[in-house]
Amino acid sequence: MQHSRAITKKSASNLALAFVLLPREKRDAMAALYAFCRAVDDVADEETVPTGKRREQLAAWRADIRRACEKTPPEFVLNQEFQPIIHQFKLPFALFDELIHGCEMDLDTKRYENYEQLEHYCYRVASVVGLLSIEIFGYKNPACHDYAVYLGKALQLTNILRDVRTDAERGRIYLPLAELKKFNVTEAEILNFKYSENYHALAASVAGRAKHFFQLARKTLPAEDRRAMVAAELMGSVYWQLLQKLETNRYNVFGPQPVRLSKPHKLALVFGSWIRFAI
Repeated sequence: MQHSRAITKKSASNLALAFVLLPREKRDAMAALYAFCRAVDDVADEETVPTGKRREQLAAWRADIRRACEKTPPEFVLNQEFQPIIHQFKLPFALFDELIHGCEMDLDTKRYENYEQLEHYCYRVASVVGLLSIEIFGYKNPACHDYAVYLGKALQLTNILRDVRTDAERGRIYLPLAELKKFNVTEAEILNFKYSENYHALAASVAGRAKHFFQLARKTLPAEDRRAMVAAELMGSVYWQLLQKLETNRYNVFGPQPVRLSKPHKLALVFGSWIRFAI
């Protein structure tokens, strides 16, 4: 597990933060899942590599994770570490395939016309990770599948609002073009980091959609599985607070520094989650 743990530790991501509330076996399993997700995402985002080459690399990851799922020795070190976990928790290849399809969307798609298209992307790159994660967490009620889908979309929409500037630097706009038109915001304004009251209204509308998915996640989480979903609930808390901070800043993310939660704030959320689920 040394490679997976090293990648997780180095990332210092919000997802990795949530693992601290898990027992060691599940923490290691989530580290392996995170390392896989990080690896395929990094392939898609490495724009110094030609698109065709990145497509070949993602195809290689798809073939190798299929080998891991089918009990054939995988070639990549991360998948070698991951293989016993895949079989212990019965993680299906179909979900890994969907995740890689999501990464492949980033190779070709720089714009999304409407929410339907965007939420299909969110499902692939975020909800699918949730669906894999709940298999590791363990659950009793199949309604946890809906919970994972809703929470994944809420987290990804929050990410999109936070990262508008960094995405624009890559020529990407994830906010739906139909919504830009509705609020009279041009693509050029976003690509040139122009903040306006129209942009504020646009971002607030997208935030409202994210809040809707947070609410759906809260409603669909079965009471009997709340303790098992403690790491997912911590993730939800972190991203809910991030969304609140974006709202306080009037969704102005065009400055040089991204909007983040402070380390003490995150640690307070960890402690609060631990207390809430320990009693």
